[in-house]
Amino acid sequence: MKKKMIIISSIVVVASLIIALIIYFNVRIVVDNSGFTLKDDLTVNVYSNVKVKYFIKDIDGKVVENSKIKTNELGKVEVEFIYLNSDNRKRKGVFEVEVKDLEEPLIWLSNSYSVRVGDDVNLEDEILCADNYDSNPSCKIKGDYDLNTAGNYSLVYEAEDSSGNIESVDFTLNVYEPKSVTGGGSSEEVTYTDFNAILEEHKTDDTLVGIDVSKWQGAIDFSKVKEAGAEFVIIRVGSQNGVGGEYVLDPYFKRNIRKALDNKLKVGIYFYSYADSKKEAKKQAEWVIKQIKDYDITLPIAFDFESFTLFNSMKLSLYGLNEVAESYFSTLEDAGYDTMLYGSKNYLNAIWKYNANKVWLAHYTDKTDYDKDYVMWQLCQDGVIDGINGFVDIDILYK
Repeated sequence: MKKKMIIISSIVVVASLIIALIIYFNVRIVVDNSGFTLKDDLTVNVYSNVKVKYFIKDIDGKVVENSKIKTNELGKVEVEFIYLNSDNRKRKGVFEVEVKDLEEPLIWLSNSYSVRVGDDVNLEDEILCADNYDSNPSCKIKGDYDLNTAGNYSLVYEAEDSSGNIESVDFTLNVYEPKSVTGGGSSEEVTYTDFNAILEEHKTDDTLVGIDVSKWQGAIDFSKVKEAGAEFVIIRVGSQNGVGGEYVLDPYFKRNIRKALDNKLKVGIYFYSYADSKKEAKKQAEWVIKQIKDYDITLPIAFDFESFTLFNSMKLSLYGLNEVAESYFSTLEDAGYDTMLYGSKNYLNAIWKYNANKVWLAHYTDKTDYDKDYVMWQLCQDGVIDGINGFVDIDILYK
């Protein structure tokens, strides 16, 4: 009986091993590069949004997993993917691509730049010079000029990143004597944008029309703003006092948000930031949350970064700046808030090109030609509405 049990146990063990081997050889996907051919060029620009199929020239079958390729760091990257061959069997393809920085630095400069005689400015610091990958590109002005002598100077601004990409801009530096103004008033006609006209043109079932405000609008009569047809308000909660500075609550924030909510206006928030790191942006978001946690915020909270004259000193790449904003967004989103990025059309296209968040577009025009998605459009800064003495920004929110 004991011998019989040993025999049965041996049979069970052998059978289990056979089954395990069968499963292994059927489940294991062998590496086979014979079923496809690759493109000749296997280089890709850093931060590119590319997938496996981009590099496949021909395939005898089809790709099963067209996964995104990691392009956040320079160098060689091994790519693995699964495909079905001509016999409909799963095979693993393996190849290598090289991630390179193929973009020239960005120089934010037109063909002319003006400063007053005697201005104490460092042009190489003042004029925005940035790179997509390199946080500290070489930025130099070539040519002679004298900020203490009026005149026009023909110069070249040249930037080179650590990958050897070079960009240059020829420009004229205009050093001018300020003109003195004496007597009399200005005969220039003051123009403005009437809120009622915007309401009539842009209000539909799919839009809300509103305003954004800060201390610059003073004490607002929100009952009149509501009666004028405004449906929402984006309120500045505060700002940072320069790079590395303290966070300052807008002196009208508490009054603005209380009065806006009392008058049944939908409310969103923005913070004016000088954040130069992900850690700083996270702290700012946490500070914002502390200020707004007791209020009913139903619209997005915006990241407003406009300190580009100081950008060179921050030692950030353009991708790094986008990561700073993302740190702000993720902190707020983890707390349950919706978020958006504020930016002008040109900055959105050139500076914020890696942004994947919702956009609050600033473009002062009758009809914007910004060709990417946006959830809100700030169409003017010279708006006039009952309840506010002076100008205010007018915005269209798309449902």
